Amino acid sequence: MSILYGVTILVIGILGSIGGYLVRKHLAESKIMSAEKMAKKIIEEAEKQVENKKREAILEAKDKLYKIKADFEEEANIKKQDLQNLEKRLTQKEENSERKLEILDKKDKDIQNRERAILTREKSVKEKEEQLGIALEEERQRLEKISGLTAEMAKKLLLQSMESEMRHEAAILMKRIEDEAKDTAEKNAKKILTLAIQRCAMEHTVETTVSVIPIPNEEMKGRIIGREGRNIRALEAATGVDVIIDDTPEAVVVSGFDVVRREIARISLERLLSDGRIHPARIEEVVAKVKNEMDGIIKETGEQAVLKIGIPGIHPEIVKLLGRLKYRTSYGQNVLQHSIEVARLAGLLAAELNLDVPVFKRAGFLHDIGKAIDHEVEGTHDKLGEELARKYGESQRVIFGIAGHHSDDIQRPLEAIIVQAADAISSSRPGARGETLENYVKRLKKLESIAESFKGVQKSYAIQAGREVRIMVEHEQISDADALQLARDIAKKIETEHEYPGQIKVTVIREMRVVEYAK
Repeated sequence: MSILYGVTILVIGILGSIGGYLVRKHLAESKIMSAEKMAKKIIEEAEKQVENKKREAILEAKDKLYKIKADFEEEANIKKQDLQNLEKRLTQKEENSERKLEILDKKDKDIQNRERAILTREKSVKEKEEQLGIALEEERQRLEKISGLTAEMAKKLLLQSMESEMRHEAAILMKRIEDEAKDTAEKNAKKILTLAIQRCAMEHTVETTVSVIPIPNEEMKGRIIGREGRNIRALEAATGVDVIIDDTPEAVVVSGFDVVRREIARISLERLLSDGRIHPARIEEVVAKVKNEMDGIIKETGEQAVLKIGIPGIHPEIVKLLGRLKYRTSYGQNVLQHSIEVARLAGLLAAELNLDVPVFKRAGFLHDIGKAIDHEVEGTHDKLGEELARKYGESQRVIFGIAGHHSDDIQRPLEAIIVQAADAISSSRPGARGETLENYVKRLKKLESIAESFKGVQKSYAIQAGREVRIMVEHEQISDADALQLARDIAKKIETEHEYPGQIKVTVIREMRVVEYAK
């Protein structure tokens, strides 16, 4: 019984264990199925969310694509319109170029026809000259036989007998030519000025060659002119400018291509007007005083430019030369302002390349220093600038930049390349230069240099926009008769060495002054 009881308990225990296992298994399977359903549901929801987000992303991308496409089409339309406008302008320029070429071809044909006519005339003249030479030789031989004198002896006697007569006839001829020139000068001058204004109406030229001085009343014009014009002649002779007194109310115009001369004349005339004493001696005194003061103004101008750029340690003589650059132009561009601009550009370029900025600014600032003396000393301005920089203790790198800023050598130093680039940038910007004015100033300076190349000339002034050269001579060296011949020689040299429109009047002024002091 006990065994049976034990077996029964064992069987019941086993059955209980099996039942418990089955119950736990069923519960576990139920939980797994529930979890699987939940996971499937979560996955389905996640897939729905992903699908929604994907759809939203696609819609958003399509919107952005549409906007980009619209912006692109709008930009393309603008560029297309710009291209069409550019094409129209190019077409117009091409048409203008074709018209200009046609005009040039026509002028070229006219020139060729004129050249052929000139050659024909030259040939005819040469033939006539040969015939005349033969006739003169035959005549000379006949005269020698008749007179019993050689050609040299006859020439000497003829020259001696006709010298006084030729002098008188030459004076009469010159007087007649002068009278004819006066009759036609005003008409020709108006014509030339009108053509020039029509072809090049530049306000810049007026501003750089003319100064207008206000006067308190119209009566002051008479005092400026003086008795028989002595005051205005004294002022023009002392300053080298042209003083224009016309119908402009309460104003006098000072005209001259040299800015320093014109500034001296302007300041002197203003002081004379405020003082009230206007006569030749007072005019000379005031002009001399203003000329001395101009040295201080030039030095102050150079110091202000150095402070503006911020370059220390520049020699005082270099500072003075920089001040003179204010009154110097190159292709219509003020050289001092150009030098300041080049210094800043060279510094900016050096900074971008991580170079020594102060050295490059200094080289750019001094690159045109030679132009302050190039009208007084022979040589190019870069070579003169190199000599000045070496003379006044500038560093070798600065000298390299000055000497090589116009060189084409590929082996030149980096300083020269940077300064050359900055110089080109400053010179080539729109409106920086006006070549017409530069050529005008060069022409006037050449006129003065031709006149001053003759012995006995004290000073010369080109006035009336280059239509007249006034020459002051030393009365001890040039007599009245010599002054007549000097005017002829200068006029001949101008004709052979100088190109100019119209005619140029050569005026030689010989004045003897005697000064004595009462003690």
